[in-house]
Amino acid sequence: MKTEKFNRILNYILVTILITLWGCVFFIHGIAGSIAWSLAKLCFAPLGAILIFINVIKLIICLVKKKKITQKIFSLILSIFLALPMLMLFNILKVQYPANINKVTPSITVRWPLNEKTTVGWGGDSIKTNKPHAIWSSERWAYDLVMDPASINSKNLKDYGIYDKDVIAPISGTIVAAYDAENDIPPNTEDFLSMEGNHVYIKIDKTGTFLLLNHLKKGSVPVKVGDRVKEGQIIGKVGNSGSTSEPHLHIHHQRQDPTKTIHPTFAEGLPLYFRGINGKPMPEKGSIITSKK
Repeated sequence: MKTEKFNRILNYILVTILITLWGCVFFIHGIAGSIAWSLAKLCFAPLGAILIFINVIKLIICLVKKKKITQKIFSLILSIFLALPMLMLFNILKVQYPANINKVTPSITVRWPLNEKTTVGWGGDSIKTNKPHAIWSSERWAYDLVMDPASINSKNLKDYGIYDKDVIAPISGTIVAAYDAENDIPPNTEDFLSMEGNHVYIKIDKTGTFLLLNHLKKGSVPVKVGDRVKEGQIIGKVGNSGSTSEPHLHIHHQRQDPTKTIHPTFAEGLPLYFRGINGKPMPEKGSIITSKK
């Protein structure tokens, strides 16, 4: 009886977790939805996988001993639902974070962060054009930018068109993070020290939200925390630091201060548009962008 009571309590807990997580994601939205989405994929999905294994064993034992299996089946079903986000975590099931671009505010429209012709590696509102970013709330509308030549499988950083190019402040604001002490790693290696690598983060004057620019070149950042920067000011150079397969500039817009979030994915990504370019305000993968400055 004690075992049955424990199983019922555990099932109630699992039901509560599932309702809370997906209720936050689909109905509450905001930071609650962002955290719930990350917890579902990073924490509760592995737990669900473990519970599937345990519940399968329990079910087999009950079948062998010819005991009632109704509750065990229910427990197994709950475990499967809890573990489903594992398929999203490993890109087996490709699902973008369910945020409506027309309802998420504030959005910002900024200048292009580079002065030369650029190719959008990843960008846009759909998982088709922005696969590695759209699956996370924090980077829902992030961009990866490259320049020709790119995707050339060279180990020489200087062979890549975007390497060492100036990064321009897309908007005026205050620097909340500026770091350039990490080495640029060889392309297609995993020798990085941090996910973001060298970076500059700007708190935007008008909205109080934050613009993040990552994977900068070692020793290239001329600004420091507390500095006021104006749109068009050079704030670094493109490098290959952090978790990156080749030199590129990562840029995204989020609500929370990145220096105060517990985990990078525990932030609400916000729409990011560009003006003064020869394409859509939200360019997508494959777009060739020339800034009109």
